[in-house]
Amino acid sequence: MGAHAFSGRRDVPLPANEPVLTYAPGSDERRRIGRALDALAEERIEIPLVIGGRRVRSGRTRPVVMPCDHRHVLADCHMATPRHVRDAITAAVEAQREWAAWPWEDRLAVFLKAAELLATTWRDRVNAATMLGQAKTVHQAEIDAACELIDFWRFNCRFAAELYAEQPISSPGVWNQLDHRPLEGFVYAVTPFNFTAIAGNLSSANVIVGGATVWKPASSALLSAWMLMQLYEEAGLPPGLINFVPGDPEAVSDVALSSPDLAGIHFTGSTAVFQSLWRATGANIARYRSYPRVVGETGGKDFIVLHPSADLQAAAVAIVRGGFEYQGQKCSAASRIYVPRSAWPELRDRVLAMTADLRMGDVRDFGNFMGAVIDRNAFARIRGYIAHAKRTARVLAGGGCRDRVGYFVEPTLVQVDDPGHRLMREEVFGPVVAVYVYPDRQWRSMLELVDTTSPYGLTGAVFARDRQAIIEASTALRHAAGNFYINDKPTGAVVGQQPFGGGRASGTNDKAGSKLNLMRWLSPRVIKETFVPPVDYTYPFMKAGEPPSGD
Repeated sequence: MGAHAFSGRRDVPLPANEPVLTYAPGSDERRRIGRALDALAEERIEIPLVIGGRRVRSGRTRPVVMPCDHRHVLADCHMATPRHVRDAITAAVEAQREWAAWPWEDRLAVFLKAAELLATTWRDRVNAATMLGQAKTVHQAEIDAACELIDFWRFNCRFAAELYAEQPISSPGVWNQLDHRPLEGFVYAVTPFNFTAIAGNLSSANVIVGGATVWKPASSALLSAWMLMQLYEEAGLPPGLINFVPGDPEAVSDVALSSPDLAGIHFTGSTAVFQSLWRATGANIARYRSYPRVVGETGGKDFIVLHPSADLQAAAVAIVRGGFEYQGQKCSAASRIYVPRSAWPELRDRVLAMTADLRMGDVRDFGNFMGAVIDRNAFARIRGYIAHAKRTARVLAGGGCRDRVGYFVEPTLVQVDDPGHRLMREEVFGPVVAVYVYPDRQWRSMLELVDTTSPYGLTGAVFARDRQAIIEASTALRHAAGNFYINDKPTGAVVGQQPFGGGRASGTNDKAGSKLNLMRWLSPRVIKETFVPPVDYTYPFMKAGEPPSGD
């Protein structure tokens, strides 16, 4: 490649979080998204694989349906075979060689352009695809598919520039440099259905710093994933750097994890699947060219704990929004609540009143607070938890499930008497919130219970006016949540403000939305240049002279 046209260090624009559009009645954005929804719902799109920049049709297709109307087919997506995955690996490894040699400013320019496209001409169609294909309300789609992903790309570019600027000190006569190399090989990105932004971030983070990706999107989020793949292409991403291979999870993973060129795994999904990927990587460890970086954000059993001094109206809103927005299908969703006995009657009545007011239905009706859960398997699993709750606890609100048209589960509030109840320990991933009422005097012992009940450590919140109680909760629950909220719901982390991730069974806590995550996709090389190297092997102490004193 020729020399870069510019000399000296260049910088990238200082990022700011993308403003969230309101979609209020009469607004331009409301009219635009309405047109985009109508247009997309009237089509039946064919979605190919994309390998090395080529559209590939395997002939084995899967229908993409609307969760709110599962008879409505939005697209037919071709599924990858093992041969296609091997081709994608080859394409990624070959494409990365040139991409890694590009000036970093030119690499970042591609993703800055992608962010600008998403903020403008692509916003409506990506949001519409997320609404129709993943059953998000317009607000949930806007904060995810538009704003968060725009933020990921803009902030990651800034973080990358800052990393490249970090260099070691040099002593006189020596120049020390840090070469921030990308990982050697490909990163296997496995992305979930529930956040379009996560799909975009996981497929692109290592590419921003010079890597290449084999991307297996969730089978229940293929329409928005296909939109992102086309957006990458329009932004000018060279072929082969992100290879789009939807397919059977086990078949795709078997090929990807057995390749000597596997450089890393970037995963968001269930704890069980992440553990299986890690086990397979360990079993194959001797065949890899380098030790793969394993980065994963998995499940959560996220808590809200109230102190007797809590603001009950604020806590009630946090429970309803944190537990029921996007049908509870967030790894950060509030799903276990601890309430002092003195506060419970008032809090219960406030939560029940709000829950009774929630509307559920097709997300194209902007009066609905909730849509459908993602698919039939999710519907059956959540319905099973609710049936268990009806047998073993008290269902205070909701509990209804219907799937004739769409996969709808009512927002469900359950009171349990046993703090070790299944609904207090296991991730439901649906609109089911369990409440345990504790004696006020047991505040400190209850904090220990919160810490030890669940294997997860993702998000959690404390509500209290008493500052001493906040300090006690923050200390006792230090390892119970990687994202800890004080007087706020435990969802809605913002890129650059609250880097996201948790420990324990919730993942590797590599904090998406921060510089920490990008560092996982770099393998630094130290370069020491000595301008005038020594030409005599001896040291001064070896010269003839006074013998060392023995006294």
